[in-house]
Amino acid sequence: MKIEKEAEKILEEFSRTLESIPELEETHYIVDNLNRTRLDKSEAKDPLKLLRNAHTDENGNILVEKSKWVK
Repeated sequence: MKIEKEAEKILEEFSRTLESIPELEETHYIVDNLNRTRLDKSEAKDPLKLLRNAHTDENGNILVEKSKWVK
């Protein structure tokens, strides 16, 4: 019963506190800058840049490590 009385007291105090909060217009953004999108632009892709770091054999074949769980 003591817990119920304390909970009721907390709710009453919370309700009184909420009454003192002014009514404001709802906003979706914190700032006035509503345009948060950027223009899509593609960058040039260079697949040879990736291949420069790859390990290759004498024939130019790319060497990769086989998974350790594959027998």
